[in-house]
Amino acid sequence: MVWAVVVTHNRKDLLSECLRALLAQTRRPDHILVVDNASTDGTPELVRLQFGDEAQLLALAENRGGAGGFHAGLVAAHAAGAEWTWLMDDDTIPRPDALFALLEAPGRLEGVARPLLLSSRAVWTDGRLHPMNEPLFKRDPESFIDSCDRGFVPLRMATFVSLLVHRDAVDRFGLPLAHYFIWSDDVEYTARVLRDDDGFFVPESVVEHRTKQPYTAVTESGGRYYFHVRNSLYMLRSRGWSLREKASLVWALWYSTKEYLRVNRFAKQSVATVVRGLADGLRPPSAGSARS
Repeated sequence: MVWAVVVTHNRKDLLSECLRALLAQTRRPDHILVVDNASTDGTPELVRLQFGDEAQLLALAENRGGAGGFHAGLVAAHAAGAEWTWLMDDDTIPRPDALFALLEAPGRLEGVARPLLLSSRAVWTDGRLHPMNEPLFKRDPESFIDSCDRGFVPLRMATFVSLLVHRDAVDRFGLPLAHYFIWSDDVEYTARVLRDDDGFFVPESVVEHRTKQPYTAVTESGGRYYFHVRNSLYMLRSRGWSLREKASLVWALWYSTKEYLRVNRFAKQSVATVVRGLADGLRPPSAGSARS
């Protein structure tokens, strides 16, 4: 049984496109769950009136961000017995065979690995890989060659823009960390699962990540950069990364923060955003119900 979990907040037009794309899959999900982060734009009414026969609504009392939404959606899918849970945001528009290609992968990988996670190729509207969803691949030459022979690439990290999660991943590694709110919750979770286990990038499964621009945490230069800084420091506490990888995380945070400040011309507000993220990231994170 495959559950599709779509997390949404105040983007009912995009959500409607996403749901229509899910219903047009050549292999449709067995169940669709929309996790609504306390939208005020009529999203609950849209789901109930236009998709009530095909999609279930889980309306959260407050906006818990993408991290809280995916946490709640995985809890519901796992409790209902889903073997696979297909995670995505409301601005993810899957091509018709996206789910079929993901579900076909385990059979083609038989004898090589038993995947816990499978990730689609997320592109922007011009067909390029979306820079926010570029996967990180494992540095294991033997696994790389064996899986590439079958059309896949071994993953070290992926995002929740079209990620298929096996229930064994939840049983063994828990849930995404809800207190991350937005950004890096997917990076931390997939790194945690894939440190010693297997997941794969499935290039034949394609989704469009329909953002206004092909942004990154740096070019998305508003106050949300706070979450990138804070959550990067949170990730240094995770058992999902080796010491060498944690050193790379520190370097990546330093480099991206330098670029963020440069893009914003070291404006007072951008400096304050970074300082606040550093201060909060150095404090113990709020209690979460997932293991890290």
